[in-house]
Amino acid sequence: MLNRIVSRWISPDLDPQDPEVRRKYGVFCGVLGIIFNLILFAIKLFAGIVSASVAITADAINNLSDGASSLVTIIGFRLAGKKPDPEHPFGHGRFEYISGMIVSLAILLMGIELFTDAVDKILHPTLPQASGLVYGILVVSILTKLYMAYYNNYFGRKIDSAAIRAVATDCLSDSAATLVVLIATLLSDLFSWQVDGWCGALVSALVFWAGLQAARETLYPLLGQPPSPELVANIERAVLENPEILRIHDLIIHDYGVGRIMVSLHAEVSCHSDFIAIHDIIDNAERELASRFGCEAVIHMDPVEDEDSFTLELRDKVILLVSSIDERITIHDFRVVRGPSHTNLIFDAVVPYGLPWNDNAIIQKISQMIRALDETYYTVVKIDKNYT
Repeated sequence: MLNRIVSRWISPDLDPQDPEVRRKYGVFCGVLGIIFNLILFAIKLFAGIVSASVAITADAINNLSDGASSLVTIIGFRLAGKKPDPEHPFGHGRFEYISGMIVSLAILLMGIELFTDAVDKILHPTLPQASGLVYGILVVSILTKLYMAYYNNYFGRKIDSAAIRAVATDCLSDSAATLVVLIATLLSDLFSWQVDGWCGALVSALVFWAGLQAARETLYPLLGQPPSPELVANIERAVLENPEILRIHDLIIHDYGVGRIMVSLHAEVSCHSDFIAIHDIIDNAERELASRFGCEAVIHMDPVEDEDSFTLELRDKVILLVSSIDERITIHDFRVVRGPSHTNLIFDAVVPYGLPWNDNAIIQKISQMIRALDETYYTVVKIDKNYT
């Protein structure tokens, strides 16, 4: 049913990664969130007052904060959809991540506030007075929040939005929190157990945990997380569809918001190629990446030897030696410069994070192993890092 409503406003034929389409989905989810949360706040606040339950009242205030968070989400998507300008040449896509971070911070603050109220109720306990109406309101609230979690998760995945997925996580925690409140109210009503404050504390813990999860999902893109393995593999596959490109390395993907990425990489080509023709192939590869992935692509051309048997055999030996230090270490841009007294082996080594040696120690290890092959071999090694 919700899809039919959305289709009247957003054509299902449009690309969900288009900034304008994503903005519409984000605003739609935000408006629904405001409507549902205001309704839940009103009916749960009424139930909390009628039953004198701090847990139900706290849950109602949590829904009010969720409504404010939905408003922040709408503002974030509208700002994220703005076109690039001289002050922001890469667009405003990261506003979406910022709005998600603000939502998560609001959730965390609400968790702390709810915990404070719950502690006060633990120190000064009273029995809530429940009724059939109160139970009905709580059940409706649980089902509503589960539905909100479903559609936010669905649309969050459809447009690949961390902010909307954060809202879905919050809705799940809200439904779990309201279930705890329902159980507490039932226990108080049936057995006169004064657990209202304790369950309020549990609700605050669930809310706080949801805030932490939401913050994690929105903070990582802001700090600069690695791209997904699927995106890396697809980019590599697209570039290597050109048979003239032998290998690629130094792939870096800068994320300025979903649908706004910059891609740079080095493409190895035969040093015996016609470089005018190769330059045209590189240009075509850049345009193909831009077309497939909606990105700005820059490809640097690296000529390498692919016919000299001495160079190729020596390259294979160096690959084995380097991988013996750590199998994750790879090399690229391998060149051999022969002289009358010695031979220079020039290459880059890609070293993963977390090895127990610093870069200089790794260079020394590689140099010693290569000198063991032949004392006339000298190495010129540059350490690279893997950003994917």
